[in-house]
This record gives sequence, C-alpha cells and structure tokens, in this order.
Amino acid sequence: MIQKRAVVTGGAGFLGSHLCDALLGEGWSVVAVDNLLTGRLSNLAHLKSDSRFELVQKDICEPFDVGRVDYVFHLASPASPVDYSTHGIETLKVGSLGTFNALDVARKYAAKYFVSSTSECYGDPLEHPQKETYWGHVNPIGPRSVYDEAKRFTEAVTMAYRRYHNVDTRIVRIFNTYGARMQLNDGRVVPNFMKQALRDEDLTVYGNGAQTRSFCYVSDEIDGFLRLAHSDEHLPVNIGNPNEFTILECAKVVLNVVGSKSRIRYEPLPQDDPKQRRPDITKARQLLGWEPKIDLESGLRLSLDYFRKAVTDEAREQG
Repeated sequence: MIQKRAVVTGGAGFLGSHLCDALLGEGWSVVAVDNLLTGRLSNLAHLKSDSRFELVQKDICEPFDVGRVDYVFHLASPASPVDYSTHGIETLKVGSLGTFNALDVARKYAAKYFVSSTSECYGDPLEHPQKETYWGHVNPIGPRSVYDEAKRFTEAVTMAYRRYHNVDTRIVRIFNTYGARMQLNDGRVVPNFMKQALRDEDLTVYGNGAQTRSFCYVSDEIDGFLRLAHSDEHLPVNIGNPNEFTILECAKVVLNVVGSKSRIRYEPLPQDDPKQRRPDITKARQLLGWEPKIDLESGLRLSLDYFRKAVTDEAREQG
C-alpha cells in the first residue's frame, strides 16, 4: 500500500510540530515546510532519525512544491502577540500569499486541505460564548489587525478555492492553546505566567485581570485537528476549551502549580485586547465527537517540566 503523504506548513512551530508528531503516529509520511521566522528546529529535533519525516526550509509566501501530497495542513503564521507585532507585514503575507500558495499545492495534487484560523476572527466579541456563525467585532486598522485580518482573509480564500476550484477544505478556529514547545517569551498568558512564577518574579496581569480566556491543552487541540481533518465539514469549527477563567484566576492556578511566592503586578490593558474569549463547541461535540479532556491545572502540571527547562536554558544562555 502507498503511504499517505502530508505537508505541514509552519511545521517547526508550536502546534505545527505537535501535528507532525500526530500525523506520523497515524502512519503518514510528513514534510514540514517552515522558514523558521518563528518556528524552531528544536521542536523537530526528535524526528531527525525518522525516515518518514522531512523538513524543507522555505518561505511559503513564494510558490512551493514538495511533490505529490494527499493532505495540505496550512499552519504557517506568527501567532503570538509579540511575534505578529514584530512581524506584521510577514503575518499579512503568509495569511494571503502563503494561503494562495498552499491552496495551489492542494489543487494541483487533488489533496485535502486544512487551515488553522483563530478565535481572533471574533475580535472583542459582542456575543458570548462565540459560535462559528458569529461574524465578529474586529478593528481592521488596529495594532492586532495584522493577525486578525490575515486570518479572516485566510478563511475567505479557503472558501473561495472550495467554491471556485472544488478544493476539499477544512477550517479550524483555534482558541488559546498551551503546552510544551511554546516560546518562553511569546507574550501569551501561560508562558508569561509560568516564566515569571518559575523565576519568582511578579506575575504581570493587564487591566484588573477580570478579562477571560479559555485554555486548551495541546494534546486536546491536536485531537480536535485530526477529527476535523478526517471529517467532511467545510465550514469553520471552533476547537478550544469552553471552561472560562479570568486572567487573575489563571495566575493563581499557575502560582499553585509552580509553588511560587510571586506576587501579582497590574499593568494597563493593551489596545483592542479582547475582554472575553470562550468557544461554543456544540458543533465540534456534535460533528466530531470532540471535547477537551484535560483541565487547566492538569495541563499546567504536564507542561511544568518543559517550562522549567526553558527557564533554566535561557538563564544559562544569558550567562
């Protein structure tokens, strides 16, 4: 039997590398394509000796072709506030040009196509929790727009290729995800808190800490990806944890897991920072039989060794 072959753009990133692992676990041959702008070789180091895995260092904003593939997973994009603030133009390009190029590969080989979108498509939502039918409340010219609008455009291009070229597409809207291989300094809530708690530094809470997030552990997120990838659903599907925490509550859970004596320091809220974020996962439950299994405290405990090592490694590098 011919082995099925998948390409994962952004395969050296946090979620991309975990998806490569999961696909290899399902018996696929996998090609990761990444320009390493925000991805890291260390995320894939454990796959070096796997003959079914290949890494191609390339910017997908230029046309690319890795040969015949049965599935295109398009995950390439800066995703953290620090990264897309620094690389705003690159974020817009990969969401537009990169999406066209990834879809062209799927079209050429009659491959299935899966793209990672984001809960940021909902902006600072006026509907709570957010259903896939909600069109969002997004500032198209604000500092976050390079990411929000890139992903909204990604969805539009994906649906256009389905309508006009009959490409077999799927769209996942990802909510806050955490776990091993996150960048320590990427500005997201969990790495920030874990790093600060492990260093016994004050935990930085923006605003009064009453804004909410829902945090999904990476293994649950990837399980949702695979279920959607193997389904026949073409419209967007939320994959995230519906258990909602205030940022202040999250900080307290991190302090408990780490056993840290850190205190909490309050800073002004960034512009356009969403006040609420919680997925309605009714569609994922009904269509995919999916819901997250790992609660926040358990997921943080599973992530603790990774973050402890990352903090130690950074301290060693800084001398």
